Amino acid sequence: MGKETNAAKLAETRDLFITQWGALGTQWGINRTMAMIHALLLVSPEPLTTDEVMERLAISRGNANTNLRDLTGWGLVRVLMRKGDRRDFYEAEKDVWRMFCIIARERKRRETEPALAILRQCADTSGTLAGPEAKELHTRLTELGEFVALANTVMDKVASAKDSAIVPKVLKLLG
Repeated sequence: MGKETNAAKLAETRDLFITQWGALGTQWGINRTMAMIHALLLVSPEPLTTDEVMERLAISRGNANTNLRDLTGWGLVRVLMRKGDRRDFYEAEKDVWRMFCIIARERKRRETEPALAILRQCADTSGTLAGPEAKELHTRLTELGEFVALANTVMDKVASAKDSAIVPKVLKLLG
């Protein structure tokens, strides 16, 4: 394969990954552009500036800034400074296990903890009500709350195990 053909195939493969990661992101509840920026930074050998992200993904400055800020807030992207350069450079966390732990921690904080709070509140309220329908509701909410609490605990253990070599091996055994 010639040098130009190889470079074209590399660019095509990188573009396909970025596009598909963006599509997957929407299924995970993350906006497409945020997922595409994450994918771009994930496969970029060097940190990129906002202008480079804008150019490579053909997005506006506002869109790039908002999503880079969100990715930084999640801890999936770091801002780097270079001596003598006033621009910010962005680099994705490239360690897959750490990335998984960050996502687990953030999803727990943003999703399962609020859901658990609502479930507990509703279970407490339904537990004070009389009648078979109220009892059935209370049972369902309590069971669901117990499940979400267990999932929360598992996510907590996974998220806090980012430096553990044992947890990834155990998870591989389960698969």
